[in-house]
Amino acid sequence: MSENKKTNQIQPPEEIVLCGASAYNQKFYINENFKNLPDEIKNQLKVMCVFCADIGGILQLVFDEEGNLEFRTACNEDDLLYDDIGSGLKIKELRQKNEDLLRGLELYCKVIFDKLEE
Repeated sequence: MSENKKTNQIQPPEEIVLCGASAYNQKFYINENFKNLPDEIKNQLKVMCVFCADIGGILQLVFDEEGNLEFRTACNEDDLLYDDIGSGLKIKELRQKNEDLLRGLELYCKVIFDKLEE
């Protein structure tokens, strides 16, 4: 186990939620740590999340420990309208349509948190 020698160093969390949307309360959320992203990118994220809202449940875009962006879906146990297969297909479609945006966001996350580790 390595010891951190800088006493005031900020450690990035293991996972970071970038944004999400819920079909249940019809709300979109973007993490305040990403408020400096250009409005156009924030709008694209909102469109992507809301686009998935018609399948039901909750969609989150989450950076994993390595800075890779993951799409995560969840639903309430009693949600009979949630379409698990449809969500997988929509996520695949979103990944293909927004490949450049998603790669750019991954790079942004890696750069930001590398700076925090220094």
